Amino acid sequence: MNLIPALATNPPAALLAAVAALSYAFLAWAHGRMKPGQVKGVLVTAWFMHLAVLGTALLETPTRFGFGPALSFTAWLVFTVYLIESRLYPQMRARWTLAVLGTLAILIALFFPGAQYPMLRSSWLPLHWALGIASYGLIGAAVVHAWLMQRAEKAMRLGTALETAMPLLTLERLTFRFIGAGFVLLSATLLAGWWFSELFNAQFVWNHKTVFTVLSWVTMGVLLLGRWRLGWRGRTAVRTLYLGAGFLLLGYVGSRFVLEVVLLRT
Repeated sequence: MNLIPALATNPPAALLAAVAALSYAFLAWAHGRMKPGQVKGVLVTAWFMHLAVLGTALLETPTRFGFGPALSFTAWLVFTVYLIESRLYPQMRARWTLAVLGTLAILIALFFPGAQYPMLRSSWLPLHWALGIASYGLIGAAVVHAWLMQRAEKAMRLGTALETAMPLLTLERLTFRFIGAGFVLLSATLLAGWWFSELFNAQFVWNHKTVFTVLSWVTMGVLLLGRWRLGWRGRTAVRTLYLGAGFLLLGYVGSRFVLEVVLLRT
């Protein structure tokens, strides 16, 4: 298996990905040394470079997709959410963590661009992919907010919380909004998968991807129900979210990682 197909077959795209990864890496390394305006400039530059990388991949013929591109799209969506929220809530601080994740996601997609799809079984198949990736992004954003919420709660207990810090209740409210939106899109993803199986007169396959995705959907549903009926919050809610997000990660990314890296199959 060639671990660097992008470097061998499409050097300009590989160079673009390398520059985008370096932009994120520079942000992670130097954000504490720069002025707010400079940080914003590097932040937006890295975001646009990542978008260009994703756009180049989408225009590639034949289409490629796998766990690497899925992670890259997810990281970009989470970063997009952060860019929007940082305008609404300047107190939100997660640049270093997201910049590191962006660097890793781009590099993983560069070295593992996924399988080729010379012919799609349906022109609607990209919609199924898009719904899945969007649910990954929203639930990923929920995980980031839950992590920020835990960090804020710990700072409050230790008495080290800053007056300018993001309010804990605001973080909690945002976390559950993203969980709810992610649950809706995950439901749509599962319905689309079922619809495609019916469209092609095929049996709905209960493979590892499907099982873990359904487990994630059930876990998220239980979390939302527990929040609504029992008022779940704090550690119980965060741990349940992490469990559901873990199931979702194992669903597509995990199964494709095993196929592409462990079993060397695409």
